[in-house]
Amino acid sequence: LILCAKFRVGHFEGVLNVMNRLLSLIKSKYVFMGEKDFQQYLLVRNILGKKYKINIVGCPIIRDKNKIALSTRNKLLNKTSVKKVSKIAKKLLTLKKNLDLKKLKIPINLLKIKIDFEKKYNIKVDYLEFRDEINLKLNSFNSKYRLFIAYNIKNIRLIDNF
Repeated sequence: LILCAKFRVGHFEGVLNVMNRLLSLIKSKYVFMGEKDFQQYLLVRNILGKKYKINIVGCPIIRDKNKIALSTRNKLLNKTSVKKVSKIAKKLLTLKKNLDLKKLKIPINLLKIKIDFEKKYNIKVDYLEFRDEINLKLNSFNSKYRLFIAYNIKNIRLIDNF
């Protein structure tokens, strides 16, 4: 078990069950899913997309002006938490951008970043990992990858990827 599956046992089985029922009823050629929950999108695409011969299309993450990924959970955040979430998103966007542009010469210590985030923003990070976009294996940076994070801020669980 990796990423959210490790922390939300049974969640994806439930998602696949609901989506299986939906897709068995709705005869569509396309289903559009947001990439904010990239793990969920990949599971539905790889399992149900093939089963029903439906093209599962990933839609880019939409972010607000503060770079926070849009989510209904954001309504649960107070102003202080919104500022913290914005700072975290901006730092991770910059980290990923600099890696993509090969601006960083030193190896990335994600454990240090995780510990720093927990102390600085008073959050609990479930995971902060680079994973391959195709198979979600831990990344060796030889293929397309994403930076995944899940954390709790004031008992609100947020996920994002860059």
